[in-house]
Amino acid sequence: MKSAQQAMRPNLPQRPSMHWSTMTLLAGIVLLVFASFASLPLKLHEFFGADAVRTSIEFLRGFAPPELAPAFLQKIASATFETLTMSAIGTLIAACFGILLGLPASGRFGVAARLLTRSILNVLRSIPELVWASVLLIAAGLGPFAGTLALTLHTIGVLGRLFAEAFENCPSLSEETLCTNGVHPVAAFLYSTLPQCSPQMMSYTLYRWENNIRAAAILGVVGAGGLGQMLKYHLSLFQMQQAASVIVAMLLMVGVVDALSYMLRRMMTR
Repeated sequence: MKSAQQAMRPNLPQRPSMHWSTMTLLAGIVLLVFASFASLPLKLHEFFGADAVRTSIEFLRGFAPPELAPAFLQKIASATFETLTMSAIGTLIAACFGILLGLPASGRFGVAARLLTRSILNVLRSIPELVWASVLLIAAGLGPFAGTLALTLHTIGVLGRLFAEAFENCPSLSEETLCTNGVHPVAAFLYSTLPQCSPQMMSYTLYRWENNIRAAAILGVVGAGGLGQMLKYHLSLFQMQQAASVIVAMLLMVGVVDALSYMLRRMMTR
């Protein structure tokens, strides 16, 4: 009976042995984490102290109740629309340029074009939106135009890299078959590879739009317009109730866009 049960058990593969290099890497990461905590002056006892709790409560009380005057809510609605417009236009332009730069970055035009394009994408992606906005404010002036350009440049670097990875990982058999039968390479790409990658690329674009909405709300702090500029203005004047209304508008905007983006991604991936 026992031998029959043993015969019915599946032959599981042996557990792979862990290499010494893996153990060394894990130990190094653990030591790095402990060293990071030991080297930073966290001052947790002050953060959770009675004085810190009391001052935080007094500060938060200044935000209540939020300003709900109709004229002020109309300004918030206009700034919200401006923030959404900045993020939408920046993401749309970045998606178009991301496709154009993603093609050579995927290696379709040779190694030299791949290295050059990926270097450009790395530079665009490595500079944060706030730095781009600070630089572009000098050339474009205060307002949403500089913020839109900053979002566009940074997002081109992100989407271009993601689109290039999608093109590289896409199965090339159907495109090669079309080219073998005399179809032009551009037409073969448009009718074969692009439709296969489009759901993944659209998912990347929607996700970046969500991130750009949050970034657009922050870019206003440096004068790029939108809700961020309103928040900086009212906080600098210690108008906490007006600032609370702006913060609530940011939270509602991000929540609605996140839900909308999630539903769109679910519809495309079914």
